[in-house]
Formats: sequence, structure tokens, C-alpha cells
Amino acid sequence: MRMPLCILLGAAMALAGALQAEAAEAEKVDGIETAEVRAVADLLGENPAGFGRPITDRPAWGRLAKMSAFRSAVREAEALLAKPLPDQPDDLYLEFSRNGNRSRWQRVAFLRRGRVSDFTIAECLENKGRFLPPLEETIRALAAERTWVMPAHDRNLANFKGEAVTIDLGSSGLAADLATAAYLLGDRLSPDVRTLIRENLQRRIFEPYHKMVAGQQSRYWLGSTNNWNAVCLANVTGAALAAVPSRDERAWFIVAARTYVAHFLRGFTPDGYCSEGLGYWHYGFGHYLLLSEAIGQATNGKIDMLARPEAREPAMFGFRIEIARGVCPAFADCSVGTDPSERMLHFIGRRFRLGAGPADDDVLPTAGGLFESMMYSFPNSATQAPPADAKAEGPGIRTWFKDAGVLIGRPRPGTPCRMGVAMKGGHNAEHHNHNDVGSYVVVVDDEPVLLDPGAEVYTARTFSGQRYESGVLNSFGHPVPRVAGALQTTGRGARGEVVRTEFTDAADTLVLDLRSAYKAPGLEKLERTFVYLRDGSGSLTVTDAVAFAEPQAFETALVTLGEWERADDGTIIVRYRAKAVRVQIQAEGGRVEFVADEIKEDVKAPALPTRIGIRFTEPVRTARVTLRITPESAMKGK
Repeated sequence: MRMPLCILLGAAMALAGALQAEAAEAEKVDGIETAEVRAVADLLGENPAGFGRPITDRPAWGRLAKMSAFRSAVREAEALLAKPLPDQPDDLYLEFSRNGNRSRWQRVAFLRRGRVSDFTIAECLENKGRFLPPLEETIRALAAERTWVMPAHDRNLANFKGEAVTIDLGSSGLAADLATAAYLLGDRLSPDVRTLIRENLQRRIFEPYHKMVAGQQSRYWLGSTNNWNAVCLANVTGAALAAVPSRDERAWFIVAARTYVAHFLRGFTPDGYCSEGLGYWHYGFGHYLLLSEAIGQATNGKIDMLARPEAREPAMFGFRIEIARGVCPAFADCSVGTDPSERMLHFIGRRFRLGAGPADDDVLPTAGGLFESMMYSFPNSATQAPPADAKAEGPGIRTWFKDAGVLIGRPRPGTPCRMGVAMKGGHNAEHHNHNDVGSYVVVVDDEPVLLDPGAEVYTARTFSGQRYESGVLNSFGHPVPRVAGALQTTGRGARGEVVRTEFTDAADTLVLDLRSAYKAPGLEKLERTFVYLRDGSGSLTVTDAVAFAEPQAFETALVTLGEWERADDGTIIVRYRAKAVRVQIQAEGGRVEFVADEIKEDVKAPALPTRIGIRFTEPVRTARVTLRITPESAMKGK
């Protein structure tokens, strides 16, 4: 029987489509275009290479040995020789699944993994062979571990039980360090140890990464816009460039990283604000620098990830977030006292020709992983960059992250103003979010007397549905209102809408509408006005204006790590270390009382924070509370 022509044509078209799809798929390797891989492969050398120079390059390591940052490296590794390799039993890994504690396993794991860096650097500096046996003992022990994934990232224990092999921050970081160690030491390592490293990298990192890119297993952090994306991509790519023999395969890793790291850059607001906080800028963008440098060195500078236009504003965050020298707001999961990384500022300053940063010898650390340490310790694209034409200017008297709704106010140089401030709008669905819309920080000279208390010590609760049970992660731990007895809600819709800004040399004004952050009955108005004055010793005025359809409870708050007292004139004196502020309170619409609560959470701050509640004694329908904050002598009775 003869088939109708239309059916024959349809079958032919279907076959052609199938062949075309098959041909298109053949032009990809695990989801990555082969044409692009071939183009990148042409830029690569024949052999893999990592950061730093092999141990056989004695002049290079001799120069490093003379630098101040490495003078104690051999002595510190020598002290480790007398200490046994810490044991890490299965029961310690399982503790997180039992009670949520992640700190004890991590403490032991970091000690074990840190020996890779310590012994490798010491051996490369000394070149006598005495640090090789303990290093190889460490590598064999690490290779024998059930999984390199941290227990906090293996909640269902699939990795621990051997049911899955995924990649996390910890496993990828260890991979990068082991690959770097193998590159630096070469055949100084025993053949069986070199084989162990190659096999473990392949099984624990490279194979699952290929599956992720191909969509054959979870692609979680490949599409993430937070620090996981940049950290894991940098570590995996760095390990591959240092250890994978095939030039085409190394090119595949570069193309994959270039493709997926775009998600990380989209996690910043267009003005470069890092909602994860300064500590995670160090971690996330710090690894973006590592990725950029690893790819740049592998391609002889032909591929420059820092040249991406969308990378510049995130790179500037560390320069712009400071309130005073070395003092930054601990917004989100940032620790109080975190200051910008000198080595990152130096690297970025040189790369962008800002004329910023200390001398090279002051920023070469042995701290951190081997992969990271070697990038900064040997010549790189920053040390080879031409100097800027002029010395960079400082960040100026303000930084306004317009897209993020965050304002940093600083004194005018050469004036008696002693106060700097940070004020935050934003929303309550940010990375490492705290419910903190309307929060602020007051710094006197170099101390944050009133502040955001920052991160808690991580447990299973921290990254779960119970996150905001924490008194430092919910809005109770922040200097923001409590409205009709309610704390702030979570979500992108809970935000500080910018009503007005006005910036001059003398004063900065920021007005936020906070209504959407609260689910309070009959809330008609909640407006917070910040006015930062640079006159005299400086001041910050915080005014909350509220209106309800029916009378409701209302209070605002101050948060400090220090002590406080009521003065005879009714003001509040808050002292932290050697600095203090005086807070004048003006309440309209009712009488206020003061209720102090110590927030008993396991915080990363130097002390438990105290929330000083300023509460109307009776429900109010309309009210206004104004706090005028000025520097004060820290001495009692003054």
C-alpha cells in the first residue's frame, strides 16, 4: 500500500528534526558548547598549573621566605608535628542530624584540612622533606573520609551513606587545596598519594560537577545568586586547572564557570550592595577574584572576569561600606567587628587602578586555604598592573546604595564631627536575611555604640523554617519598632520604601515608609526619618511617626553591646568600651517607659546585645517618638 505524500513528508521532516537535534546535542559536552570550549582550549598551555610556583623553583620560594607574612610559617608547622592528626569519628558528623550542632565537627574538620596548607607551605619554604610525611598522613586520612561535604549541607545524610556525591563549600575548598598542594609539590609526594588525590578529585568533584552542568543531578548552586555560586565555581575550576591533564577538559571547566558565575553577580543590587553582609562579600566576591585570577593566569590574561562591566560595582563594596576606618555595619549574617579585607582592597585597588591599598608585603597572608593563599602570595594580575596615575580618594562623606536603600554617613575630614552612621531600608528576603528594615548603626570615633548585633552562631535552626525564632535574626534584635505587639514579617514585600532623600555637606536625610514590614491591625502610617548632622561633634535624629485606625501598642528601641543608664535629665547614656552616646527622647501622643532585655542568643558579637525598648505605656492612635543621639563622654557622671 502506498503511503500518502503528506505522511511521507511529515516523517521526513520529523527525521530531519531529530537529526538536527542530535547534531546540535553533539555540539555540546554536558551542556557546554564545544565550539566555545575549543576556542578556550587554544588559549591554554599543554599542562595543568595552579597558583604559585612549584617547589623546584627555589628562587621564587626564597623570595617568599623573606616576606614578613611567611617568617613564622615553618615554625608554626613545626609545632604541628608534635600534635596528632585530630580524629573525626562518624559520631561527630552525625551530631548535626541529632541536635543541630555544626560547630564541633567543623572545628575538627578545619584543623585536619588546615594541615594541608600548613605543611605544604612549610615544605616549599624549607625544602628538607620533613613536612612530607605528616602531609601525606593527612591526605590519606582525608581520602578515607566517607564524604567531604559538611554535615550542615548533608541534612538527609545521603553523602554520608554513600547514596549521593554532591559538592558543597567544604568539599570544593578541600579539592582546590589538594590540587594546589599536588601542583606545588609534584613528585615530592609519593606516587600513591598523588594517585589518591587524582582519584578523589575525580570521584568527589569533577564527576558530580559534570552531572550538575548536564542537569543529571541537582544544580542548586549553579543557578544561585549567593556566595555558594562563586565559592564553589572558583574552587572546582581552580582544582581542575591545577590537576586535569586534558587541555580540552580544562577549557570545559572555564567555559562552564564563565557561564554560571553570571548568576552570582546578579545577586548584587545594580549599585553593588552585598545583602549577605561584609563577611560574605569577603567569602563570595573573594572567590570571584580567585576564579577570575585562575582563569586569567591559565589563559595568559586573554579572559579577564574582572573586565565584565557587572563586576565593577560589587568589587567596590568593600571600599564603600565602611562607616569609619575599619568599622562597618554588621547587617545580615555579618559579625560585629568585621572590617574590609586589606588584601582584597589592595588587589581590587590595583586592578581598577584606584591607587589604594597597602604595600605588597603587608597583605600576603598564610592564613586561609592553600589555594587562596598562593594566589595572593605570588605575582598576579594585580601586582603586575600599572600603578594608578594618582592616589585614590576615600569614599567621601556618604555612600548611598540607592538600589539597596542603604545609606552610610561619614564626617567631613578635618572637622570636629566624631559620629558616623549607617541606615538600612531594603527588604526582608535578602540573602542571609535578618528582619531588619529600618535598622541603623551609630559609630563614635571607632566604636559602634549603637548597632545591629549581626550574626548568631550557626545551628540547624539558623537555616530552617525556625530561623526567625532567633532573637537576633528577627526584628526584636534590631533597633526597629514593634507595632501592635508584632515584629516584622518576612518576605520581599516587607520593605522600607524610600519616601525622600536629601543630601548636603552638612546633613543627610533619609525617610522610609515601614508599613509593609508589619502585619498590624489598622496600621495607617509608619514612617521613620533619619537626619544625620555633621555639625559640631555630630548627631543622628531618628523619628518614628505612627498612626492606627484604633489605638494600638507601639514601641521603638535601641540596641547595644554596652551598658546604659538613665541620666537625671531623663536622657539615656549608652556606653560601649571607651565611647558613649547620649539619647534625648521626645514622645508625642503619650508617655513612654523603658524596658531593657538582654537578648540571650549565641551571638558572634563580643557580648550579648541589650535591647532598650522605648514603649508607650498606653495604646496610641497617633504618636511620634524622636531620638536625638549625640556623642558623649564615656566617663560616668560627666
